[in-house]
Amino acid sequence: MLTEDGKHLYVSYDEYHNLIEKLAIRIHQSGWQFDTILCLARGGMRPGDILSRVFDKPLAIMSTSSYRSEAGTVQGKLDIAHYITTPKGEIAGKVLLVDDLADSGHTLNVVIQQLKNNYKPITELRSAVIWTKALSIFSPDYSVDYLPTNPWIHQPFESYDSLRPENLIQKWSV
Repeated sequence: MLTEDGKHLYVSYDEYHNLIEKLAIRIHQSGWQFDTILCLARGGMRPGDILSRVFDKPLAIMSTSSYRSEAGTVQGKLDIAHYITTPKGEIAGKVLLVDDLADSGHTLNVVIQQLKNNYKPITELRSAVIWTKALSIFSPDYSVDYLPTNPWIHQPFESYDSLRPENLIQKWSV
């Protein structure tokens, strides 16, 4: 649900999963065949996992991080892992790069350049996200929702960003 002022988008678990399914349909209908899904952790892990299951393709993971301050609400310095975790040795062939959104587009731009420069066995690379914000400098190959007002997206699992074990103990103590 988008707030009236267009500054916040609140997404339920059902909406979130429906959007990932719509993303799968867009990718499938394009006719493009790929060998591996590479998700960007953390935001791309849930969509990457679901797409990996739907397309029956191996899931590789590259860890990136830029939203760490203020319970994940303030963008900071971009950190990108030096290695990719993959179940099949080295990542190669046609790769679908998955993240949750193209916000500023900076992360996707940097990661794609790094992949093109450092992973020569990748023969083709396409990108897929759930949301693309208007301010993004990057245009993904596949996207479900274009967000012209650039809202802050409140994803259904973000409550865990500030939840600590002590809170869970309180919640579940009888």
